[in-house]
Amino acid sequence: MPLERLWAGWRTRYVAEIAGRAADCFLCALRELDEHNVISEETLVLERTSTTVTVLNLYPYGSGHVLVAPLRHEPEIDALSDEEANDLMAAMRRTTRAVKAAYQVEGLNIGFNIGRSGGAGVPSHLHGHVLPRWVGDTNFMTSIAETRVMPETLAVSWKKLHDHWPVA
Repeated sequence: MPLERLWAGWRTRYVAEIAGRAADCFLCALRELDEHNVISEETLVLERTSTTVTVLNLYPYGSGHVLVAPLRHEPEIDALSDEEANDLMAAMRRTTRAVKAAYQVEGLNIGFNIGRSGGAGVPSHLHGHVLPRWVGDTNFMTSIAETRVMPETLAVSWKKLHDHWPVA
């Protein structure tokens, strides 16, 4: 049985206005936005540097689930330049600091799913995940009903993280 999701109509605007700009890759669509106006609750972008973009996950495993990606459309971590790889790790570290400060976490999941068989939802564009975790943060809904319940909207998550974002 596939994982079900509760209706979240507030996501429609993001899908239509942001993700729909580049049919093949939503991360590339974020790269194409005006660099001076890209960081906003509407785009869900928390940070953009010359080589990376950091954005809330549109389909999070839990509140505060953030994606960090190189701007260049590249599926493999070992194909990044040294500069891109260093900048990507620095962005992951800033994201970790913001998630810890905004959510008072007990733990974190941090990682990359590379390739379809590696679990990547977007296998053509490398991206890392930073997820806040707490003891007992899973419940029967995912196990029994194959549904995730999100305790806050993406707008609330974005504001929390934005308010705690470290200066690059």
